[in-house]
Amino acid sequence: MTRVTKAPSITRDDAQAPESGFEKVFGFLREQLLEGVIRNGDRLLPERELALQLGVSRPIVREALRALSMMGVVEIRERVGTVVRQPDVSVLGDVFAFSLSQVPDAIDDVMQARIALECQAIRLACQRATTADIERMRAALDLIEVTVNDPAGGGLADFDFHFALVKASKSDTITQLYGAMATLLTRSHKDRRQLVGDHGDSATMKRTVVEDHRHLLEAVIAGDEDAADQALRQHFRIGDDLRRQKALAPGKFTTRSTAARGKTTKETTS
Repeated sequence: MTRVTKAPSITRDDAQAPESGFEKVFGFLREQLLEGVIRNGDRLLPERELALQLGVSRPIVREALRALSMMGVVEIRERVGTVVRQPDVSVLGDVFAFSLSQVPDAIDDVMQARIALECQAIRLACQRATTADIERMRAALDLIEVTVNDPAGGGLADFDFHFALVKASKSDTITQLYGAMATLLTRSHKDRRQLVGDHGDSATMKRTVVEDHRHLLEAVIAGDEDAADQALRQHFRIGDDLRRQKALAPGKFTTRSTAARGKTTKETTS
């Protein structure tokens, strides 16, 4: 049975700057959601009643509800009303991607957040990982080996492994925050795999990528938090070192266009 929430009283400090009608409605509904007064599955008061209670017009209420609907916080159902729903974290991921896409060095900043989340996640995974979690990580590791020569496919496999690790922490908050960064993290994995492929000693680097992930899985299976944390931090350092090497010694790296030109020249002379 759908629960209809009771309308709480609304007060505002007179010293505050006056709000627009939209801000008033949106702020009111946001606070009710954050405080848990209205929850997933609840039906909001009809637009007419909300408008009377908040002292705004019905079009203003409708505009605020549509904004919340676009965020995935509510669902407007014909002949039913507006129902609170659990937002899809992918929406937050799009917001992250769009807002950070214009920020210089956004990937570097996201990587710092990733390190903080994963280092805690892997410790929790050592305590909480289930057989199903281990199987997911092992399947992702198998894909990492298969796609070791494919930057795009390898980047996706790499992300799948790390996301499986994060999910094994059984922390909803860490998992949702990590998932919100999925678009940017996947791009980061692909970029780093490209660096591995372009490295002068790419064969060694590719073996290191596979072995690093195997060590992470083994540490989680063993439940060794310190070893897992150390292996993960070392894994992150390797990626950072590759970027630094390319910046300081670009001669150690080849680009696909350079390799293609070399191949064409060889074919021409032979």
